[in-house]
Amino acid sequence: MFPGKEIYIKSQKNQQQGEDMNSKIKSGFVTLIGRPNVGKSTLMNHLIGQKIAITSKKPQTTRNRIQTVYTDEEKGQIVFVDTPGIHKAKNRLGEYMVNVAEQTLHDVDVILWLVEPTTFIGAGERHILEKLKKVNTPVILIINKTDTVKREDVFLYIDTYRKEYDFAEIVPLSALRGENTEILPDLIFKYLPYGPMFYDEDTVTDQPERQIVAEIVREKSLHALDEEIPHGIAVTIEQMKERKKGGIIDIEATIICERDSHKGIIIGKRGAMLKKIGSNARFEIEKMLEHQVNLKLWVKVKKDWRDSEFLIKNFGYRKDEES
Repeated sequence: MFPGKEIYIKSQKNQQQGEDMNSKIKSGFVTLIGRPNVGKSTLMNHLIGQKIAITSKKPQTTRNRIQTVYTDEEKGQIVFVDTPGIHKAKNRLGEYMVNVAEQTLHDVDVILWLVEPTTFIGAGERHILEKLKKVNTPVILIINKTDTVKREDVFLYIDTYRKEYDFAEIVPLSALRGENTEILPDLIFKYLPYGPMFYDEDTVTDQPERQIVAEIVREKSLHALDEEIPHGIAVTIEQMKERKKGGIIDIEATIICERDSHKGIIIGKRGAMLKKIGSNARFEIEKMLEHQVNLKLWVKVKKDWRDSEFLIKNFGYRKDEES
């Protein structure tokens, strides 16, 4: 942990003038960007206090722009926008994901850029730096996963990045362990405009329950399956309905894959893999919905769906979310 005033580095950048000082409430939009698997969804879930975005160690976990809401009754509201990781696209779905992430840079009040602790700035980070230099939005650099390195080395990582860009703040933390994350909301509020809240105080996310359920099923598939297969899967909810008697929610979901061979692997020997995915997903869905769930999973093949604009839109990855 990084106690006291050592926990972040301030820049000399002044906040913009012209704020309405008669109002005490600030509200604005904050995006989390970074390469795949750097911990964006983990950090957002931690700050919100509950799981909204799915997480895994595999890249391309987040595919859509996901909004969650942090509300402080006295200070105001932060609307977090979790984006897909910025990476070199290999298909149309990949292009969609990168466009979503990069477009968001122009739509928000604060940018949180997550990087891993290192003294080497690779090509992926260089690409993001070039994008950041084209916007005027305040950027808070988050050096994540500090629990994996020696504390005395953290200042080397800070120094490496501060030479490359005039960051509003630099914060080393561990999203996984929640170390040093508690200072982030106050730092973000410093750079937000004064104004009323966008959402009711009890709002946590703008994501429909059906979409969160679909993402939970996809997450459990990511955890259970081999490296290559998860990149080519999507999940659709065919039915989600509460029984009139008994309070049980019946959910039917379809896991979409790109190859017949993948379908066999997802189902597994005598259906063992599909049962495992379903059991793990049902447990988490029941926690979220606070209801008993009857979950039925199916597997369908849609060959090369990630290169089909029609299927990409059909599975919920909509270009209108980029604007």
